[in-house]
Amino acid sequence: MSYQPVVPLDGLAGWAFLTRTLATQTAAFDSGARISRDTTYFEQAISDVETAEQLVSDRRLLRVALGAFGLQDDLDNRFFIRKILEGGTEADDALATRLADSRYREFADAFGFGNLGGRRTFFEGFGREITEKFRARQFEIAVGDQDQSMRLAMTAERSLPDIATGTGSDKTKWLRIMGDPPLREVFERALGLPEGFGQMDLDRQVEVFRDRASRQLGIDTLDQLADADTRKHIIERYLIRNQVAEFTAQSGTSIALTLLQS
Repeated sequence: MSYQPVVPLDGLAGWAFLTRTLATQTAAFDSGARISRDTTYFEQAISDVETAEQLVSDRRLLRVALGAFGLQDDLDNRFFIRKILEGGTEADDALATRLADSRYREFADAFGFGNLGGRRTFFEGFGREITEKFRARQFEIAVGDQDQSMRLAMTAERSLPDIATGTGSDKTKWLRIMGDPPLREVFERALGLPEGFGQMDLDRQVEVFRDRASRQLGIDTLDQLADADTRKHIIERYLIRNQVAEFTAQSGTSIALTLLQS
């Protein structure tokens, strides 16, 4: 039986326990038979993959490749994934850059099949680069099976430094957050944004995110996400608001059941 992460508490207490035991728990999880088999196979075989077609034709390789970017639900969408990879990220009409979900851009850019520089699969250390991402994502999924809010908090802790140090304007970085479903959920909850907020005009959404992040979190530029204390503040605010929302929902359900039974 594979190792199942332990999350004995919810909210801030659960997060404190998870971060304190993270090294021990991830080591136990990574040593599981399936994770070990899949990552070893990927590292050994990926350098021989020369085309996107070859990658999508090997289900074991594709499972790791997609899983490394949180796209495991697309495992059976081989034609779509092939188009994402072959289109790259440099052309104006590249499919990966036209999708709202920024994970497709990151995926296509990492493998490089459709870009001028060509495939990166034979680069020294490429296999380990992808399997490290895969292990991290798989552990987050396993944590999410215990507590979804902890999974999203882990995703934010892992992803936000890359956004902070990435290229592009502050607006571009906000669009990356908005285009990443887990990160968007963390920020929407942390900032108290209402359901249906995502239906607003895109530019208006960026304005609201910026304004609320400045007023509520003291974030005036997303470069600040590189700071551990800033990320801690965001994650703690998300977990607290999420716990309050769940308690409110449960209380409402209890009241409704009481009324129905009376």
